Amino acid sequence: MTRTEPPALRVAVAGLGAVGFEVAKRLARGLDDLSLAAVSARDRPAAEARMAAVGAGAPVLPLEALAEVADVIVECAPAAVFALVAEPALRAGRVLVPISVAALMEHLYLVDVAKASGGRILVPSGALLGLDAVRAAAEGEIHSVRMVTRKPPAGLLGAPYLEAHGIDLDNLSEPLRVFSGTAREGAAGFPANLNVAAALGLAGVGLDRTELEIWADPGVSRNCHRIVVEADSARFTLEIENIPSEANPRTGRLVANSVVATLRRLVAPLIVGT
Repeated sequence: MTRTEPPALRVAVAGLGAVGFEVAKRLARGLDDLSLAAVSARDRPAAEARMAAVGAGAPVLPLEALAEVADVIVECAPAAVFALVAEPALRAGRVLVPISVAALMEHLYLVDVAKASGGRILVPSGALLGLDAVRAAAEGEIHSVRMVTRKPPAGLLGAPYLEAHGIDLDNLSEPLRVFSGTAREGAAGFPANLNVAAALGLAGVGLDRTELEIWADPGVSRNCHRIVVEADSARFTLEIENIPSEANPRTGRLVANSVVATLRRLVAPLIVGT
């Protein structure tokens, strides 16, 4: 009897910024059992030229059309258009892999949409580590989760919280704590910088019980996160130093890798980790 190979999982990428373009390039170059079905970007002619330059023949489509041609939609778009990507995908029963986790927090009704349609929302670990341990600890009782983030000042520029509070990071000569509060407040105030805080809150005790500090530190060249979890099953500390993306210092190189790992997980015959 001849074994029939299943067709490759069709993946669309919404947004061709630092993360989206890297993911699209890797899909175009070939990932086992995964194919690039389409991409979307605000500047369609520029997007077509960029994709042609890397040898990708996938069409450039409007955001809302991606669900018509793909099984999985990777959301790497600006937070302002998150719903235009996510809602059509989930109503069509697709798998949504969102990078804008802070924006997801503003659209949690989409969890019910996914449940009703058979769609799924898979949040990548992104620039964090240890979310598997946090999820496992959450099966018991977590007493506290605290996260301290340190970034080069350039990695925080443009955040709404800084602008609303008149915090100037120009010519900073020493570390400055720019935020202390909950992960929900931090994700809202730094939507392009702290998606990791939203992901940590979702994995553990929720955004309102996850404590967060953010520091602008001219003495660091990497995006640094330190997480301390106290639970009835374990006490653990997680630390990571992410190399910022050259295309966008607000995000790390690891984020695109995390998205690709998430996609591979969808088709892998062997999965390691919770």
